[in-house]
Amino acid sequence: MPVAASAIYFLNLRGDVLINRLYRDDVGGNMVDAFRMHIMQTKELGTCPVRQIGGCSFFYMRISNVYIVIVVSSNANVACAFKFVVEAVALFKSYFGGAFDEDAIRNNFVLIYELLDEIMDFGYPQNLSPEILKLYITQEGVRSPFSSKPSDKPVPNATLQVTGAVGWRREGLVYKKNEVFLDIVESVNLLMSSKGSVLRCDVTGKILMKCFLSGMPDLKLGLNDKIGLEKESQLKSRPTKSGKTIELDDVTFHQCVNLTRFNSEKTVSFVPPDGEFELMKYRITEGVNLPFRVLPTIKELGRTRMEVNVKVKSVFGAKMFALGVVIKIPVPKQTAKTSFQVTSGRAKYNASIDCLVWKIRKFPGQTEPTLSAEVELISTMTEKKSWTRPPIQMEFQIVTYLPPSSSQVPMFTASGLRVRFLKVWEKSGYNTVEWVRYITKAGSYEIRC
Repeated sequence: MPVAASAIYFLNLRGDVLINRLYRDDVGGNMVDAFRMHIMQTKELGTCPVRQIGGCSFFYMRISNVYIVIVVSSNANVACAFKFVVEAVALFKSYFGGAFDEDAIRNNFVLIYELLDEIMDFGYPQNLSPEILKLYITQEGVRSPFSSKPSDKPVPNATLQVTGAVGWRREGLVYKKNEVFLDIVESVNLLMSSKGSVLRCDVTGKILMKCFLSGMPDLKLGLNDKIGLEKESQLKSRPTKSGKTIELDDVTFHQCVNLTRFNSEKTVSFVPPDGEFELMKYRITEGVNLPFRVLPTIKELGRTRMEVNVKVKSVFGAKMFALGVVIKIPVPKQTAKTSFQVTSGRAKYNASIDCLVWKIRKFPGQTEPTLSAEVELISTMTEKKSWTRPPIQMEFQIVTYLPPSSSQVPMFTASGLRVRFLKVWEKSGYNTVEWVRYITKAGSYEIRC
């Protein structure tokens, strides 16, 4: 892995060094002079946050009235360097009462040096969690009189958390009612041709959780992904009976997920943070279930009239509803008058976006509402140019609530992803209430006409 920093400098707006720390011996101590001469004095601070001068690279970021400059002479991970700066500033603010400026640095330089030694080791970032570092760097920073002092809650069992077991969760949490809320949020991206063939289609999804659990629970989430079910059937030495399976692409997890167990067993096991967090993100490119089919017919009748007919068919279950459906049908800029007939919802002409906007508040499944419109255009004396038809755009949201093990309640997901189970273990053995909500909404949902 490339290093993130060989040296770090904190400068004021004049270019004076407030604090600096050298982590490696591959850069000299006078590197800040090159930054001041070639970047600050030439007023190129706003052009690009990464510059190469001589044999060194400079990554810099301005926070309040302070420039933070990272210097490296070898191949460096730029994203890691900037992520380190952002997390380090958040850490300093937590010690300084929310302030990070030149005065805060001058008043807390001893504490900053101590923190810099802990959060970076030989150019590699270490633990930057304020909750963890405050357990063994107990010195309080000099706070600004304008900042409000946050309430510092003591975190028990410091040894367990400092060693890295569950730094994202503190022990001793107690709730009267132990609940877990799981949201499967998916955005459908579609580009369909005027003849009805799919040109591009994918689903981007994320799993959001909100946990109100006592103690230190261990959760296990089971999905109907193909690899996970095949691994489970191998471990149990029997074929799977889960029905449709899907293949997840580009999966990323929250740091609480046990990646070792996921690689070996393909199960999502984790000790959750308290409250709301994003468990994982994924993408689906195969076998996407389109919730709507849009069939447009637009006829230009001479230079002053146009007929628009649009049929929208919902292909999800008849007992389900889509909410907040909006279909935007483009029309020429020289539109003068419109008249509508719709079988459901309301429609109007929006001149600011040159579209017929058709809104259906509650769209039942297995229905086919239609829109018919006559558009009158202004006849112009200028040279007639063919109208380049922009695509029809659609907005919608389909929401389903159900317990994770329920199979009787109809639900819809564009990817076909389903939660097979959500198990909670805790040494006290309390009962939990788990709820799952499936949300499918439009991303870039476009149909050429």
